[in-house]
Formats: sequence, C-alpha cells, structure tokens
Amino acid sequence: MKILVTGAGGFIGSHLVRRLLERGDQVRGLLLPGEPDRGLEPLGMEVFRGDLTIPSTIRGVADGCRKVVHAANRTIDWGTKKQFYSIGVEGTRHLLEECSGKVERFLFISSVAAYGLGLHMKDFDEDTPLVKTGLHYGDAKAEAEQLVHAYRSRGELEATVVRPSNVTGPGSVWVREVLDVMCRGPLPLIDGGAYSASLIYVENLVDGLLLALDSEVAAGRTYNFRDDYRVTWKEYLEKLGGLIGKRPRGSLPFGLAWKLGRICDAVFAPFNVRPPITAQAVGIVGRDLDVSTRRAEEELGWRTRIPWEEAWGSIERWVREEYRPPRERRS
Repeated sequence: MKILVTGAGGFIGSHLVRRLLERGDQVRGLLLPGEPDRGLEPLGMEVFRGDLTIPSTIRGVADGCRKVVHAANRTIDWGTKKQFYSIGVEGTRHLLEECSGKVERFLFISSVAAYGLGLHMKDFDEDTPLVKTGLHYGDAKAEAEQLVHAYRSRGELEATVVRPSNVTGPGSVWVREVLDVMCRGPLPLIDGGAYSASLIYVENLVDGLLLALDSEVAAGRTYNFRDDYRVTWKEYLEKLGGLIGKRPRGSLPFGLAWKLGRICDAVFAPFNVRPPITAQAVGIVGRDLDVSTRRAEEELGWRTRIPWEEAWGSIERWVREEYRPPRERRS
C-alpha cells in the first residue's frame, strides 16, 4: 500500500513516515522545495516536492496512493491570519481537491485547539462544539475540519479527523521552542503553572494515527489523543528549563496574560516579528486541555504505550546531546 504523508519533514510527519516504512508500507512524502528530508529518502520514502498553497505544484501528488495523512501545518505560536490560513485552510482545500475520488482514506491531523483556545477543555469529547476565539491557529483547524467533513459528506472521499493535545518529544515545538524562549528572556508561568500540560508523546500519537488510518470503524470519525499521565505546566517547564540551567520566572494571572498576548499579537505579527508573549501560548499554558480520549480507547483500542518516564528520558537525551541555543545556531 502506498500512503501519502504531507508535512513529511515536520516533527509528527517524520515520525509517522519512519513507522510506516518500518512496517512495510510504501510512502510518498510531500516536502517543500529545498526542505530537508530528515534522512527519510534513503530509508525508502519517495519524495514529492510541492507547496500546498500553490495548487499547480501538487498536481498528481496523490496519484497511486490509497491513503493520505495530512500533517502539514504552521505549528509555531505566532503569525498573521494569512500565514495560518494559507496553509491550514486553503492548503487543506487544495489537497482535498487533488485527493478527491482518488484515495480510500484521508486522515486529517487537527488539534484540540479547534475546540477554541482560551477555554478550559477538561473532559471535552469529540461531540463538543468547536468555538472560534479569534486565534488563527485554532480557528484555522476548526475551518479545515469543516472542509474535510464537507468533502466526506459529498462522497468524494472517506475521512477521519484526529485531535492531538500538546505533542512533545525530542525536538518538538514543546521542547525546542520553549527552550529558545527561555534563552531569550524570562518565561513566566500562567496561573502558577497549576494546569495539566496535557501532553502526548509523539510515538504514542503515531500509535493512534496508525490505528485511525487502518481501522474500518474510524471512517467518518473524529478522535482525541492525549496521554494518561498528569504533568503540570510548572513541573514540565521547571524540569525542561533545568536541563539548560533555566527556569520559569514569576507568574501572570490568565486574564492579564491573555490581554497582553492579544496586544502583542496585533503589534508584532504584521511585521513578521515574534512577540514576547502570544495569546496562543497563553491559551494553551493557561488552561486545562485534558480532553477525553474515551472514544479512541473504546473504538480503536488505543492506550498510552510509552510512559512519561521513558518519554522524558528521550527528551532529556536530545536536549543534552543536540539542543543548541539560538545564538549558537546563528553563528
């Protein structure tokens, strides 16, 4: 079976491609022109270079593929609406059009952010309504889900949606980006860091993706994925920062941090400059995102396979062996 994976050079996509190749699938990976392949081509991945925001460059990308996993997205926590929507919504539309009538299953990797960043999501299940809150990342995910379901309801392809919580692992945005922020200046906790970090280790997520990709019962369904261990943001950020001699500094109440993030987003994003604080980050770190995973457990048989201690060990090794502060990467 040949499977197309968009965002194959990204964090989630590259882990998924490796697992697919290991189990014997043929994989075509969509990469941007000039994007590194993370060593996947020598392992057997067929490389297709194109840009989802430019339809002409992805013509034929799904030809000969039975299934598609759409993992490509803008994952950093700042940017303009155009930057998020061009790939998150319009790019998804272009891919759906290219895949229409060609593939058996379209697996879309959404996010719990689609529920509405800035909200507590404790025990939200897959039937909880999605709410737009004006934050481009989550709003774009919600709109992209609607597109996927529209194509499915018209019978143009079969589709499954997955909503991971905060994906961590060696080199993830919840490792590298957090450490970069700590290196640049103080990183405050939000509400004392009391809420669950709502983490999912990337290999546990890939377990879920494979189940959702393969299972007949997953057709037309949506699944949340979040690991079952509880680690608070205070615990996570103190432990992560301690690996490079840093730690969170102080704490801001959610309401104040939310307002500051909104203001900074409006001021800095149009100039393509990273804000000192973003509403997206506040909406994640300052709220409980422990969504329910009951459906994935009951319908797919999914469970947290790799425990927190083992997941943390892999993160710690990566930081000690591979992480370099921003100033060193520029030199």
